Amino acid sequence: MASPIHHAQATEEAKRLRKEAGAWLKDLRKSAGLSQLDLATRLGLKYYTFISQIENGIGRVPSNLMEPWAGLVGVTPADFAKRLLSFYDPQTYRLLFDE
Repeated sequence: MASPIHHAQATEEAKRLRKEAGAWLKDLRKSAGLSQLDLATRLGLKYYTFISQIENGIGRVPSNLMEPWAGLVGVTPADFAKRLLSFYDPQTYRLLFDE
């Protein structure tokens, strides 16, 4: 049985992991030669600031955008979703992949 984690600790860990996810996403975007505006436009988003928020760890990539986002940054959708799951829900990631 997992040890209990205080909500505040879990929230701080979630914030840290979202920031790590954001840094990874930013690196992918830059490696693909895309600006935040380019990526937002290609994803059909109204505001490029949505990309900024995700890259700064404020938000998460919605599941309906994972596949097109992955394609735009040159990552297979499965690898993209798996990596994001490791950041966004590490307990589920561990249960599924035992890593």
